[in-house]
Amino acid sequence: MRTTLRGRVVTLTEAGELADGVVSFDGPRLDYVGPAAGFGGDLPEPADEPAIVLPGLIDVHCHGGGGYGFPETDADGVLAAANFHRGRGTTTLVASLVSATETELRERIDILGKAIDDGLLAGIHLEGPFISEHRRGAHNPDRIVPGDPAMLERLIDHAGGRIVSVTIAPETERFDELADVLAAANVVLSLGHTVADYEHSVHAIRRGRRVSITHLFNAMPELAHRDANFLTAAMAAAGRGDVVAEVIGDGVHLADGTVRMVFDTIGPDNLALITDAMAAAGEPDGRYQLGSLDVVVKDGVSRLYDPHGEGAIAGGTATAADVLRRTVFHAGVPLTAAATAAAATPARLLGLADRVGALHAGMQADVLVTNPLLTPTTVYKDGRPWNS
Repeated sequence: MRTTLRGRVVTLTEAGELADGVVSFDGPRLDYVGPAAGFGGDLPEPADEPAIVLPGLIDVHCHGGGGYGFPETDADGVLAAANFHRGRGTTTLVASLVSATETELRERIDILGKAIDDGLLAGIHLEGPFISEHRRGAHNPDRIVPGDPAMLERLIDHAGGRIVSVTIAPETERFDELADVLAAANVVLSLGHTVADYEHSVHAIRRGRRVSITHLFNAMPELAHRDANFLTAAMAAAGRGDVVAEVIGDGVHLADGTVRMVFDTIGPDNLALITDAMAAAGEPDGRYQLGSLDVVVKDGVSRLYDPHGEGAIAGGTATAADVLRRTVFHAGVPLTAAATAAAATPARLLGLADRVGALHAGMQADVLVTNPLLTPTTVYKDGRPWNS
């Protein structure tokens, strides 16, 4: 059955934004994206408040949601977490793990594998274990280890192509060998959780084949104008287009003004909006797990449990649509720019830009329809409406 959507269409192509546009498909591929006036089929009547039609959102850094976390849940929980995010507009989702032993990571890869093979997940992101214990964030210090290229190669082989990115600190031991392993496997080298100085950072950025920055500003030294460091190098590289920088625009990890600043200085073509969501996304305040660590969520903010005070932020509780909405309405970023960072840029980072991340004829029919306030109303994956 043909689906014809009419409204304000954000194509993320040279066609730009269509004030009265149509997206139409009868199967897994889009066959018309263009102005309503040029559509040859039956047209829905224009709405008083036009819907917004966007490419399905792409989240390259997500630890879970809907009460289940990818680093700790079973196979049923993996499906529940993936379905939770898909039903809220994320049609391409990468499952992020946290620092763990090789045995634990192999077990997680096995559990996540079926959801990847079934198309619910787009791959696995290993966040650690080759990171700095001094900027570990919500990682168990007992699971952080020095760089081990042989271990990384074994994990990549075990995953059989399912690992799409790995977060590594530039200062970790045997960094160059780790970068070579990732390059040989065509896996994204994501730099972060680091205290690297400027020279090590520049070297790491140049050493990688495909490079991203793990959640810019978070788990790294602050910008210091008399002390160039990793953040200095990362922002400069993103501005040049040498890397894609992840941005958690949820109002917790970064101030809205900071989000606006990076969009204005770096630009959406080199930014990827992410959630860094964990199990508590979409759930009430309470106690949760993130890998092997206890987490407390209060007022929607997730922190490591610490009986003596306030623990470190431990992932996010927002969906990709929440992040997009906040980026537009709170940070003041134009919708097309925000949507570029929420779909087109992460698609390019993952090597999927020929299939997803934009709306034009021939692309996968992965479509998000929202109301004017960017609240999701309908999600299509491969041309089928998704029921969360």
